[in-house]
Amino acid sequence: MDHHLWIDADKITEVDAELIPTGKGIDVTNTPFDFRVSKEIGKDIGQDHPQIAFGKGYDHNFELNKKENFAEVAKLYAPRTGIEMTILTTEPGLQFYSGNFMSENDPKGKKGQTYPYRSALCLETQHFPDAPNHPNFASTVLKPGEKYASKTEYRFAVK
Repeated sequence: MDHHLWIDADKITEVDAELIPTGKGIDVTNTPFDFRVSKEIGKDIGQDHPQIAFGKGYDHNFELNKKENFAEVAKLYAPRTGIEMTILTTEPGLQFYSGNFMSENDPKGKKGQTYPYRSALCLETQHFPDAPNHPNFASTVLKPGEKYASKTEYRFAVK
């Protein structure tokens, strides 16, 4: 929760109570989902917002503001270690999951390490979820003979 996150997105994809996309984009302005200026992940995760309630935190597709095909779309910074990760992608979306369904009862990691609630996160580049059911989303249909290519880079540095 103390990592700082920046995501270049003006909208998230709205989900229903079962976390299924509705097809509607929600403006992030004045919501807990506004990461257009880097902030601590835990800063707004407890706000009273229906989308936070549905996901028990962040578990949403961010609709990226890419001006180029391959662009820098997010940065994650860990102040305790100084490690920074920058994400560049050709994909139109970024799923941000804040570990809301993690439990110490889940399978253990290295050396028996447990991973409690919100002790990790995922940043996954993607097309919008449930795209085949929403004609306003970029198509994910691949027809016979067509090729699909995507590029994502995760760049690491120490600040």
